[in-house]
Amino acid sequence: MTTLKSAPANRSQTGPFDISEVENTSGYADCGGIKLLPVEGCEIRIEYENETQRLLAVSVDYADSTIQLQAFAAPKSEGLWHDVRKQIADSISASGSEVTERLGSFGPELFARLDLTDDTGKVVGNRYARFIGVDGPRWFLRGMIGGAAINDSAASSLIENIFRSAVIDRGVDPIPPRDLLPLHLPAGVVPPPRNLELS
Repeated sequence: MTTLKSAPANRSQTGPFDISEVENTSGYADCGGIKLLPVEGCEIRIEYENETQRLLAVSVDYADSTIQLQAFAAPKSEGLWHDVRKQIADSISASGSEVTERLGSFGPELFARLDLTDDTGKVVGNRYARFIGVDGPRWFLRGMIGGAAINDSAASSLIENIFRSAVIDRGVDPIPPRDLLPLHLPAGVVPPPRNLELS
C-alpha cells in the first residue's frame, strides 16, 4: 500500500529543499545530510548519543525558541510523515501526556503537552512541543519545536523559516527507509560535538 507524501505543494520553491534544488550551499552550515542557512543570533548544536558518539540530530536555538531536525531516508514514491505522525501521537498518548493534531504551515502537525516526571515517576511539570514534518524526494525531514515558537506567531515564523531553509542531501549510497541520514560535524568543529555560535 502506497502512503501519500505530506508536503506543501510548492515545497521545491519554498523549502525545505533537496540538494538538487539548490545551486550553491557554500554559505550553509554543512552537517552532512542536513545543511542549514545560519541567521544572525542563532546557535546550532549537533546532538549525539553518549555511548556510541553517533550523531543523531541538528538543533537550533534562536529567538527564545528551539528546533530539532532529523532527516530520514524514504522511498521515492512514498511518504513517511502520515505514519510517523501517528506513531509519535500514539507514543505520547501512551505515556499519559496530551497530543492533538492540527493543520500548520507545512500541513498536518502535532501539538503536545509533555509531562515532566521526577525519579519516582511523579509528574512535576510539563512542557509543550510541536512536531512538524515534510516528505521530500527520497527523504523525510522532521522538526520538533519548543520555546516561544509554541504560542508566539512571530517567533513561530522565525523558527519555521529555519526549517524551510534546510537542504537535505540524501546522497547516492543505498540507505534503508526510516534510517537517519548520516550527519557530520561542520568544518572547523573538533569532536566531541560542541555548540556552534553562528552570527
